[in-house]
Amino acid sequence: MKRIAVLTSGGDAPGMNAAIRAVVRTGIQSGLEVFGVRLGYAGLIDGKFIPLGARDVGGIIQRGGTFLGSARCDEFKTEQGQQDALRSLNEKGIEALIVIGGNGSQTGTYALHMHNYPVVGIASTIDNDLVGSEITIGVDTAMNIAIEAIDRLKVTGSSHQRAFLVEVMGRKCGYIALMTAIAGGAEAYVIPEVKTDPENVAQVLQDAYERGKSHAIVVVAEGAEYNATKLEEYFNQHQERIGFALRSTILGHVQRGGTPTVGDRILASQLGAGAIECLKNKEFGVLVGLMNAHVKATPLAEVVGKIKALDEEMIKLAKAID
Repeated sequence: MKRIAVLTSGGDAPGMNAAIRAVVRTGIQSGLEVFGVRLGYAGLIDGKFIPLGARDVGGIIQRGGTFLGSARCDEFKTEQGQQDALRSLNEKGIEALIVIGGNGSQTGTYALHMHNYPVVGIASTIDNDLVGSEITIGVDTAMNIAIEAIDRLKVTGSSHQRAFLVEVMGRKCGYIALMTAIAGGAEAYVIPEVKTDPENVAQVLQDAYERGKSHAIVVVAEGAEYNATKLEEYFNQHQERIGFALRSTILGHVQRGGTPTVGDRILASQLGAGAIECLKNKEFGVLVGLMNAHVKATPLAEVVGKIKALDEEMIKLAKAID
């Protein structure tokens, strides 16, 4: 194997650039010629390859997002789109592909694997919902951004004796919301994995007020049945009966845009190097992630179409210390 390529796909995550950097530099050390693919699977279909040397990835480890770019690509979901991508790879003489991304991206990686093309995935998504990695690239940064927001809201909440809803990203996974609630000392959390009654949230906040708290924070996962917008509407509609209203802050894509933390830079570097090791060992059709503090490759067949469950012990912890 002499020529490989790397692409980033799906939602960007802080640390993706660090992973690209690790792939390129460890790949070159292993005697490989490395190419980057511009704009994810769309660029793969269109043959948008650029050669990447060690200096081309200099100065990017501290940058958020992905300098290769990313794009949604419905065309790649079709058989014709996949054949066009394979044709582009073969025309360029690319012998293997590394894909940095989350669930949707790794579904694409698996599709190429099913066409007997050598591929390796790298677990990267702020949602942390990928089977095969205890934590994924971008999660640490996203949580730290959420914690900073909560800490700031507590200051103004105390000044005005207010309760705030803070909505965090994560799609259908409540990992970021749960961990942020624990680390941020929130009074309550709302996640997709646990059914929530707005009346219970109101009671928790009322109890906190009666205990003498001058502010309250509820962390809400964007994919919960009652997201921040719905909860705010509910409390506004029943304000006279409940006794207070809630104000919501939706962090949204702010969580994607941060400078990657040390944790994400190290994780990305580990997984990037691990992906090159998989290629060298001819271990294809796998996702490289972190399990029990070690880099591990999990067959993509065990990853795609699944959502990682939350740790029940962490849910118990959040209930015990709220």
